[in-house]
Amino acid sequence: MNSPSASSVPLTRLALGGVVAVVMLNLLLRTFVKLGGPLTTLLIASAVAGGMALWFSWRHQRRPLQGERRRLLALYGGILALLYLGLLAMMALQDDPSPMGLLIFGLHYFCYPLMAWLFLAKGFGKRH
Repeated sequence: MNSPSASSVPLTRLALGGVVAVVMLNLLLRTFVKLGGPLTTLLIASAVAGGMALWFSWRHQRRPLQGERRRLLALYGGILALLYLGLLAMMALQDDPSPMGLLIFGLHYFCYPLMAWLFLAKGFGKRH
């Protein structure tokens, strides 16, 4: 039986789906439900990362290989980084953000790739 190679699985749709889910959940929870802060960011990041890991496992009947994890994290984190940089540019046009504001902004961003990395990790969720 041939083992799957990292390049044989299309990960772009999964990464884009994760980004769309992040945007939609942020709009829903922050705008309409009026939740905010780091707890909401962690909740959204965990839900999306868990959903991506479950979807991959369900779709391919296995955990992602190391190369697939790297590629998925690069796509997901890279697209989110571009969106966050655009948001930062719009914020900077209104008023220069303070160093503490930049730190908090960066921490909010890093929650998303960090949670995806944790949920897609090789041994995460494995029963012993």
